Amino acid sequence: MYGFEMLNFNIKDGYLEAIVRGHRAGLLTVADYNNLCQCENLEDIKLNLTSTDYGAHLANEASPLFTTTIVERCTAKLVEDWHYMRCNAEEELGKFMDYCTYAHMIDNVVLIVTGTLHERDVQELLDKCHPLGMFDSIATLAVASNMRELYRLVLVDTPLAPYFSEHLTHEDMDEMNIEIMRNTLYKAYLDDFQGFCRSLGGATAEVMGDLLAFETDRRALNITLNSIGTELTRDDRKKLYSNFGLLYPHGHNELAAAEDFDQIRAAMEKVPAYASIFNKLGFGESQMLDKLLYEEEVKRCVVSFEQQFHYTPFYAYMKLREQEIRNIMWISECVAQNQKARIQDGIVFTF
Repeated sequence: MYGFEMLNFNIKDGYLEAIVRGHRAGLLTVADYNNLCQCENLEDIKLNLTSTDYGAHLANEASPLFTTTIVERCTAKLVEDWHYMRCNAEEELGKFMDYCTYAHMIDNVVLIVTGTLHERDVQELLDKCHPLGMFDSIATLAVASNMRELYRLVLVDTPLAPYFSEHLTHEDMDEMNIEIMRNTLYKAYLDDFQGFCRSLGGATAEVMGDLLAFETDRRALNITLNSIGTELTRDDRKKLYSNFGLLYPHGHNELAAAEDFDQIRAAMEKVPAYASIFNKLGFGESQMLDKLLYEEEVKRCVVSFEQQFHYTPFYAYMKLREQEIRNIMWISECVAQNQKARIQDGIVFTF
């Protein structure tokens, strides 16, 4: 099929591809970021955002403003765009867009379960959930006391059911088991998403394959970093890595055996694509790694728009918009806390 998408792609999906490219053109520009960085308070940030795509969502917000309010309204813009495109999508594109939101579902499930473990109010937790990851029975997650109950009572009727049923345990809920559950679900989800993209073939399989490989490698890196000094064994760690990516399989063996940041760095630098990222890190600067990985993700998402007749721009648009919202949140927090000197430290430009 590769190379022949242009013959019939526009019959079903041409309109929505034009829509998503139009949304991408509405992302903040250099001038917008310069203006936001010069704001003195949150009212100024709102004023500057009213001339952007976020204007309609922020216009009716009354003072006093809070960072959470700005972030919620900006997220509402992404959700509105996504739901419009999803409602107009044909079967294959619709399924692809659903796959894009399963990660938010997993995060929401983990948020509710962790919050319940700490006896937080369910409604307060629901307010913190990402709107793209909501499902009908999410509020009842709080009743589950172990993994099997969580599946049987709640998740069996959700799209996450296949990922969960393969990895059921009788273990009770504690922080370590919940984190293992999150990473196990992500592994099953990413493997499934990769398989679906391969079944689509063509440019979607090629370009999405690169983005998903980067995502799974980043998760393998984060799992390794977060498990150093914990009771997680080498074999347990390796079970959480996905079955594809540039690190698979030899890099996974080295990461599973790594016991400190320098060993992790040595394993990652054997892959040329990641060696360039770690070369930007001075020794002892591991806290900068997240920003560098976000920058790499943005670069890959921007490049995905250079090809036509494939579904990757929908995934890339969601990632770019989410990064932009993180940027707005960072700028708003720096302004609210009078830390304007630190604004540039946390911005990842989406162009």
